[in-house]
Amino acid sequence: MTEQLLVIPGYQVHGRLGKGGMAEVYLATQESLHRKVAIKVLLSADDQAFSQRFIKEGHIVASLHHPSIITIYDINQLADGRHYLAMEFVAGGDLAQFKGEVFELARALRIVQQVASGLAVVHDQGLVHRDIKPANILFRSDGTAVITDFGVAKEVELDHDLTQFGIAVGSPSYSSPEQAQCQALDARSDIYSLGVILLEMLTGINPYRAANYTQTVMNHLQMAVPQLPAPLQNYQWLLERMLAKDPDERFSDCRVLLASLDELTQDDPDRTRIAPALSMARPARTKLTRTRLWVWLLAGLLVSAGTAAGGYHLYQQKQISEQLARAELQLQAGNLLEPAQDNADYLFRQVLALESDNPQALDGLDRVLQARVNQALQLAEQRLVNQQLLLPENDSATYYFRQVLALEPDNLLAMAGINRVAQRYIVQSEAAYKRREFALALALVQQGLEVEPGNEALLQLLDGHEQRVRQAQTARRKPAAAQQPAPVNPVKRLWNNLFE
Repeated sequence: MTEQLLVIPGYQVHGRLGKGGMAEVYLATQESLHRKVAIKVLLSADDQAFSQRFIKEGHIVASLHHPSIITIYDINQLADGRHYLAMEFVAGGDLAQFKGEVFELARALRIVQQVASGLAVVHDQGLVHRDIKPANILFRSDGTAVITDFGVAKEVELDHDLTQFGIAVGSPSYSSPEQAQCQALDARSDIYSLGVILLEMLTGINPYRAANYTQTVMNHLQMAVPQLPAPLQNYQWLLERMLAKDPDERFSDCRVLLASLDELTQDDPDRTRIAPALSMARPARTKLTRTRLWVWLLAGLLVSAGTAAGGYHLYQQKQISEQLARAELQLQAGNLLEPAQDNADYLFRQVLALESDNPQALDGLDRVLQARVNQALQLAEQRLVNQQLLLPENDSATYYFRQVLALEPDNLLAMAGINRVAQRYIVQSEAAYKRREFALALALVQQGLEVEPGNEALLQLLDGHEQRVRQAQTARRKPAAAQQPAPVNPVKRLWNNLFE
């Protein structure tokens, strides 16, 4: 079914926003209220169990009311039997679009506070989200963070129906240790996932993410909590609590986490405090003497302060020079984001923490960005040669081209690269159709659409798949006589040869 043919009563569909393994999302206008909505539609009505879970997701989210939880407007069914959810359209994109960026502390804490306050409402209802990750945190136009995708949310007391079969749900890079081990979950699992997100926002990397699923899980189970940069050490204990391996050592719930965040903000020693000056009466006869004393004291303090300030300035400049030199060495060595706290990106940012407008550091970050782009493009080309188009998940041509687009959204080489990957799937699927391997052909088409959801050629292949299967089945059923030429009478053939 193409976007043009999709008909949802009461809605004017404008186009597809994205597509996953089980559902696709469209942008539409709800005609009765003239408002933009996002409509999540199941790809198939055949899987009744999944359809029921889809409906339950709608009921769960509709029962939750909070500014940081997506709003559900409607749950219904299309004429072909597929279910859909109409929900609030959030225009600001998701947190995943900022992958690799280092957030300012205030911005990162604000996002964590908003998500934690929404999760508190989720947990109050006896639910666990189970898949808190950057892609499931959206932003409204005013910057408010919004939690979405409750497809695997589960009631705490019913959690055993998945874990008893050893089924792990959620995204490995953000899963809690108990989630990775298929154990029963509670609110503290979501707090762990939020802690990974906080770490990623403050450092620009997710150190738990590895090249494969097994190593990623082992990192969550074994890796010590990474250290934050020196200027953020006051927040290290917060991260330690959120990312504790043992759930009993984490914050017991999101409300305790929010209270701790408030305390951190109030106790920040760098906050400016303003207090009224004290007024004290002075005897008239000692006024002049004390005035002179205060003048001398003030002069002494100013001289001391000037000396101290000069000394601190020299010390700061020395630090800046050392950090810049180290950053340049790491950049030349290709250590752009690794090792932690000793890479080019980190060191240039340390300089900016000391001197926010330092031109060498700003230029250095630009060069680091360009080096990351070039490195990702080279890796993408290598994976294309090796036919690693979409898998492994974190080491494929698609993965590296998308990394480039996350750093430079208008990079033409990466855009063209995504299209080249999609073209590979078109060629492979056509070859599979010719061999009558229809299941493989369909899988290749679907993989191609994961790479480039709007590719017209792939969409046409998807729309025409069933027709091609039917045509092949019809051709196979034709009688053999109709497919073979009729035998020629040998006498008639001799006669024709004599007189032609």
